Amino acid sequence: MRRAVFLKNPAKPTRRKMSETEIAKVSPPWTAVYLRPRGALLQELVTRAQSLPPVRMGVVHPCDRPSLEGALAARDKGLIVPTLIGPCKKMEAAAREAGVSLEDVDIVEAPHSHAAADQAVELARRGKIHAIMKGALHTDELMGAVVRDGTGLRTDRRISHVFVIDAPTYHKLLFVTDAAINIAPTLDIKRDIVRNAVDLAHAMGVMRPKVAILSAVETVEPKIPSTVEAAALCKMADRGQIAGAILDGPLAFDNAISREAADAKHIGSEVAGDPDILVAPDLEAGNILAKQLVFLAGADTAGVVLGARVPIVLTSRADDVKSRVASSALAQLFAHRPRTAS
Repeated sequence: MRRAVFLKNPAKPTRRKMSETEIAKVSPPWTAVYLRPRGALLQELVTRAQSLPPVRMGVVHPCDRPSLEGALAARDKGLIVPTLIGPCKKMEAAAREAGVSLEDVDIVEAPHSHAAADQAVELARRGKIHAIMKGALHTDELMGAVVRDGTGLRTDRRISHVFVIDAPTYHKLLFVTDAAINIAPTLDIKRDIVRNAVDLAHAMGVMRPKVAILSAVETVEPKIPSTVEAAALCKMADRGQIAGAILDGPLAFDNAISREAADAKHIGSEVAGDPDILVAPDLEAGNILAKQLVFLAGADTAGVVLGARVPIVLTSRADDVKSRVASSALAQLFAHRPRTAS
């Protein structure tokens, strides 16, 4: 696939040669070029997932139109077999509003959202469902049931979220983590964040993903803890504590994304200019980065929570049907992945 291309804007015609400072005032130095239609790579992802058997997914409290439409659209694409978990009357009302039928759909009665979350977790523990999708309930309600000691879905991994972003100005899908679960991750937590994202990349067919550990600068600065942690993560990869990927960091965002920016600073790196995964220093940075790509770069997104016994599609109220379908494809691909150590 072709790399992203950035073209210099010519300066406006003048009667004399303009200085670089004057040119910068006339127009921005770089203009991004769209390499493909919006959402094209996520659509390819959905098409690839359709070649696999659908995964049985528990849809928790789908009591509004968007969550119900998203689940049924994923079913119609052959990605999931949904089990709707929630109060029947509310789900039926949402179905009437959406103009869809719940005939032949498995339904598990739960009186309210907390009970629906608990039911979904119990079904996953018993192996009755192999993925979970959040419906019309707060994230804390669902994740509280998932992480509860003794009855939840914890594993030896820290749970984390991965955005898969189709930015038409970038030459491939880009993973951003963690932008939704871990607020201020420690070094140990970041190791699991990286491993979860690497596992997802493997499930999607990227067998040697390039991982950029982001910070504000590309040098190790003790006053900026994220740079020290980035360097430690890279050494963990060297020692086999993180497997199946190429790590580099710390890298500032420009050096991670642009080979030219990295060359200008004489940064030798296999990752710079070609990362598959961007690891943010904390939740705030990751969340801002993902939303900037959506609203300023025309990106489309999907996302999934990993590190639990089953993948979890953690939808947002703002997600459209396409995003919910693509997220379901991620969960389905991950559920069918071959198990390898990372």
